[in-house]
Amino acid sequence: MDDLINAIYSMAKANAHIPMLSRTHGQPASPTTSGKEMVVFAERLNRERRDISQVEILGKFAGAVGQCTCCGIEYHDYMAKLFHSFIRFNNILLDFDKDIWGYISVGYFKQVTKVGEIGLSTRPHKVNLIDFENIEGNLGIANAILDHLSMKLPISRWQCDLTDSTVLRNIGVGLGYSLLAYRSALVGIEKLQVHYHI
Repeated sequence: MDDLINAIYSMAKANAHIPMLSRTHGQPASPTTSGKEMVVFAERLNRERRDISQVEILGKFAGAVGQCTCCGIEYHDYMAKLFHSFIRFNNILLDFDKDIWGYISVGYFKQVTKVGEIGLSTRPHKVNLIDFENIEGNLGIANAILDHLSMKLPISRWQCDLTDSTVLRNIGVGLGYSLLAYRSALVGIEKLQVHYHI
């Protein structure tokens, strides 16, 4: 997360002076700068990152069903809060991703290939948007899993049931798909270059 936020901040700083025509409802609108549009995403992501780091992790001590000094289970409320924070972070990244995809499509940005790298086998001059499209797919899966965890885990029949045990095994899956998206974003950002004719 930190590397991703820093990459977007660096992109914003490097392009702070590059003018860009904003778009509202898909149509040309008021002038802005490429840097300003990027720093908005970096700030939004940074705020969610801070929220994630401040979620208090809870646990349970003592007996299986609980006595006066303990509860039956740890109720997983903190997990719902944590996973909802991840979903918000992921949605902001998804917003960034879709904007970048659009900016590439209209020619505001271009993707730089490595020396010797070929775009597509049938159109070698074209660079595919695979990194940004992978972000979208991976975040969709991640958010679906994290949302289910957030909705399910705080609910337990009476003092304890076992429906959480199977669900808890999927925490790594939801976070893993998030991580795949973050890595794709870093790779995609590294390939981006402002198209100076904007």
